[in-house]
Order: sequence, then C-alpha cells, then structure tokens
Amino acid sequence: MPTVNALNLFYEELDLAVVPIEARHKERLQCKQGCSACCVDDITVFEVEANNIVAHCESVLNDVAHKKGMCAFLDDEGRCRIYAHRPYVCRTQGLPLRWLDEDDGQAVEFRDICELNETENPLELLPADVCWEIGPFEGRLATLQAQLGGGTMRRVALRRLFYRVNE
Repeated sequence: MPTVNALNLFYEELDLAVVPIEARHKERLQCKQGCSACCVDDITVFEVEANNIVAHCESVLNDVAHKKGMCAFLDDEGRCRIYAHRPYVCRTQGLPLRWLDEDDGQAVEFRDICELNETENPLELLPADVCWEIGPFEGRLATLQAQLGGGTMRRVALRRLFYRVNE
C-alpha cells in the first residue's frame, strides 16, 4: 500500500518531466511569479492532493481565502501561497497541452494553452513531443488516489480546504 510519500515522489517525477517542455518553450511562456490568469476558482483536486495541502499548509489555511473568482490560495499580489505543495493541475498549467479524445468513434487530437502564452507560432503546428500530453500522469495520480483513498475517487474544491481546517 503506497504512502503519502508516494505523492511526493509523483510530484518530483512530474516536475522533472515538465523541465524539457518548459525549456523548449521558454520564449513563449509568460508564466512567472505573480501571474495568476489561469488560477481560477472552483478548481478541484483529488482528495490525496487536498490532504497533502492540509498537512503542509496549515498556516495558510488558517488565514483568509483569496476573494472568490480567483484561486483561494493566491495572496494579494497574485502569488501562490502553497507553491511548494501545489497540486498536479497547477504544475502543468500554462504549458502547451495536447490530449486525445473520441469524436464519432475516431481518435481526435486536441490542444490548448493559456492565452498569455499564445504566439505567432500556432499551437497546432508544434510537434507532439514538445507539448504536455494529458493522460499518463493523470492516470498515475488517479491510481494513487484510488490506493490512498480506499478505492474512492473523491475530489475536493481547493476553496473548501479553508473551511475544513476551521471547522
């Protein structure tokens, strides 16, 4: 049975896997400290990630949540107050993303990127291997959730964590 340490190892592997994509797109990526355009409210994460935030960020959770509309974990300057323990979705946000889905029984590729990172080089023309492929790491995270969550696939709204600590 994996432990919460398995989530930390997952994050370490994820962060290493993101490095070459970030390096490839360093001119394109406008993401930096204080950039919070993608940090919207109503983001949910697997319970295993929520529990990790609760375990490591109690002082933040005892503080006031950022106003509704933006992520509850932003400070007044738009910086992430839980950056070292941020969930999966935040670790890949802003990268050029690609994923496969089905349309009338056919596999179709989709792509997306934060509008701040759009350039004259169209996302559709990028080679597949320089985009973050949605699927493999999400599957591993879902497996961790199932193992650590007793088979449940519960998701938790990040804003809700502020209420859990103060209840």
